Amino acid sequence: MCYFEPGNDACGLTMRRREFITLFGGATVTWPVAAHAEQPTAVVGFLNGDSPDLYVDQLRAFSHGLRETGYVEGRNLLIEYRWAEGHNDRLSSFATELVRREVAVIVACGTPSVLAAKDATAAIPIVFYVAGDPVELRLVAGLNQPGGNLTGTTTLTLAVASKWLELLHELMPTTSAFALLINPTSAALAEIQSRDLQAAARDLGLQVHLLEASTERDFDKVFARLVQLRSGGLVISSDSYFWTRSEQLAALARRYAVPAIFGFREFAMAGGLMSYGASVTDAFRLIGVYAGRVLKGEKPTDLPVQQATKVELIINLKTAKALGLTVPLPLLGRADEVIE
Repeated sequence: MCYFEPGNDACGLTMRRREFITLFGGATVTWPVAAHAEQPTAVVGFLNGDSPDLYVDQLRAFSHGLRETGYVEGRNLLIEYRWAEGHNDRLSSFATELVRREVAVIVACGTPSVLAAKDATAAIPIVFYVAGDPVELRLVAGLNQPGGNLTGTTTLTLAVASKWLELLHELMPTTSAFALLINPTSAALAEIQSRDLQAAARDLGLQVHLLEASTERDFDKVFARLVQLRSGGLVISSDSYFWTRSEQLAALARRYAVPAIFGFREFAMAGGLMSYGASVTDAFRLIGVYAGRVLKGEKPTDLPVQQATKVELIINLKTAKALGLTVPLPLLGRADEVIE
């Protein structure tokens, strides 16, 4: 996956990715501390179900958040990284490792990672990022008063999940059957999101087929099944595994001529039809800030869960035209960004 920045050529991008992969290596990583740096005074555990090279921009934002609270990796902070490389079944053992390491706080990203950390400890503070409702996922008692040892940030894409179906239906009003792609290894998120979409479908008089994918090998089968089912469009679950593969999913949607919507802007920017959701990068800066505040002595129960304040609708008009779709003017007028 490439990350495009102004002024970067293809060679620069390749070297940047190679350097990053070399730096992180395998699934268990401790950030190197320069010989001249101060001895780190705090240790943070970082738990994620994916691969480090998929989170370049988000890790940079996380570091910025830590810096805002006075913590700099390699100077007064050590971070123990645990990357499951797409294997959620590894998360439990990684979380246990971090607890045994006696880290001061665990930063967990994605619902499976957060649940693994929650199961591993009720004593060590946990700062999370999830793309759903933390109350419904039973991570916290309430957004304003989390209770327990967890707090963090959410883009609350579960709260707008029904909106995804409504937007597809508005674009294709004569279509009666759609599909939802879920990740069965993220059972809590999949169950809640499936229920939400099915309820929205009933209200709209639509049918929603459930399709599952937990590895990249599943993707082609999913899109082939979509064609067999004659589903008019696809809603992609806000699972972090899918988010890190936004470009691949967008390419498959184009290849199979499937109108699709996702909760993250990366999908529309990569050629997907529509996205409706909040910024993951902004969320990572916020969990950096919260991790720093916990290191300074604040308790998770006193830190309200931060919610995304801006949800954007992005429409890829070029993709719509390629699919033979005419975007209604009212829908086009509500878009925050139109890609032509």
